[in-house]
Amino acid sequence: MSSKNSKQRNNARNHSVKNQKNAAAQSQRSASSDVAQNGLDRFFHITERGSTVGREIRGGFVTFFSMAYILVINPIILSSALPENISTQAVAAGTALVAGIMTVLMGVVANYPLGLAAGMGLNAMVAFTLVGASGLTFQEAMGLIVWEGILITILVLTGFREAVFKAVPRQLKTAISVGIGLFIAFVGLLNAGIIRPGGTPVQLGVDGSLDGWPAVIFVFGLFLTIILYVRKVRGAILIGILSSTVLAIIIQAFVKIGQKSDENPTGWGQSVPEIDGAPVAFPQFSSLFQVDMFGAFGKLGPLAVILLVFSLMLADFFDTMGTMVAVGAEGDLLDEKGNPPRSKQILLIDSVSAMAGGMGGVSSNTSFIESAAGVGEGARTGLASVVTGCLFLVSTFLAPIVNLVPTEAASTALVFVGFLMMVQVTDMEWHKPEIAIPAFLTIAFMPFAYSISVGIGVGFIAYTAIQIAIGKARRIHPLMWVVSILFVAYFALGPIQRALLG
Repeated sequence: MSSKNSKQRNNARNHSVKNQKNAAAQSQRSASSDVAQNGLDRFFHITERGSTVGREIRGGFVTFFSMAYILVINPIILSSALPENISTQAVAAGTALVAGIMTVLMGVVANYPLGLAAGMGLNAMVAFTLVGASGLTFQEAMGLIVWEGILITILVLTGFREAVFKAVPRQLKTAISVGIGLFIAFVGLLNAGIIRPGGTPVQLGVDGSLDGWPAVIFVFGLFLTIILYVRKVRGAILIGILSSTVLAIIIQAFVKIGQKSDENPTGWGQSVPEIDGAPVAFPQFSSLFQVDMFGAFGKLGPLAVILLVFSLMLADFFDTMGTMVAVGAEGDLLDEKGNPPRSKQILLIDSVSAMAGGMGGVSSNTSFIESAAGVGEGARTGLASVVTGCLFLVSTFLAPIVNLVPTEAASTALVFVGFLMMVQVTDMEWHKPEIAIPAFLTIAFMPFAYSISVGIGVGFIAYTAIQIAIGKARRIHPLMWVVSILFVAYFALGPIQRALLG
């Protein structure tokens, strides 16, 4: 009996020791996990900004999918300007590489949920103005992009770019954010083919009706996102993108729709949701360092080069300003004056990315307003940017898989985020015409002129003119005077060039 009791006591003791060891091991694993979690939290201030690691990761994915179209579009736009030794595949790989590196840097250095990639509009200027109209080689055009990046970086380091940003009245910053909301919604509708050129400047779908499976994909994704959002389901935007992508792949497998063209107006947009060949491809980087820094000066002359660089810089300068405000407003990251945290670091990384885009042979890189889609999903810190950047780097090898996401699926995020950003219109003092009119013009011109910079410029000029008219010229910040005059010159750049160059 005594032996039996002793054995029971030993077993109990061993069991207790085992449990203690298991508990200790579990506690150690939990502690290690907490250390890692706390390390991320401290570095990116995740909890401080009201977010979680899970939200940041989801937001990073949403931003990437919203921006991924640039991997298809940028090579297409630059294709007419490419020399024989650079392929469109190389431009696609270079686009992903530069976007990945600069977006990771934005996350680590500036701790801000902004994605960067080759800027739309700037790439068109490279292809159609610098190379097409001005007769520069691709390398010479990239040289001007580098010069633009150097100049705008100097403006950041001297504090001028940040000072201009802080000189803008808060009401105008809010108007910029609202205008960008309408702009990206318009971009999303255009990219999805829901709004198209027609008998009127734009029209609904094909001849006034929604036609074709891609339109179905967009409508499905958008309404799924809306339903999930109003039911407060986490990850609504990402679920909408992924679900509509899966449906698009299934439809394409059975129907074989093909890409949109004049002969096939109901086809897919920039990418067809199917894998043609291997899902993994080793990237080509032949576009890197294809730069001629001084060739344009000898070909066009210093004055013409200065005007071209000025136009590039002005567009980049204010596009970024508007984007960082809009993203900050969407994520409730702005201070009482409407300024985001670490604005100098944000502007510095954005400026350096312009140079990086030129050196990478993929055009000027800039902050993407599509980042607001990730913020709408919950992103508040640079961790989301790190996730987005890593996905871009991975996509250099997985271009076929990235291209599976059709534009019609990704565009649902842009349209929905347009609504989220539009909500800020209630913060405007519409009963004060001296601020309401410049705000209205800012909001209206962004989608109507299809340019963030144009909307900002019109708003600035209107604000300055109205303040003078009502006898409050002394309230205008000196830098607002400077910027308004620069925008007047920018809008009259064509006549000025003809007058100076003959």
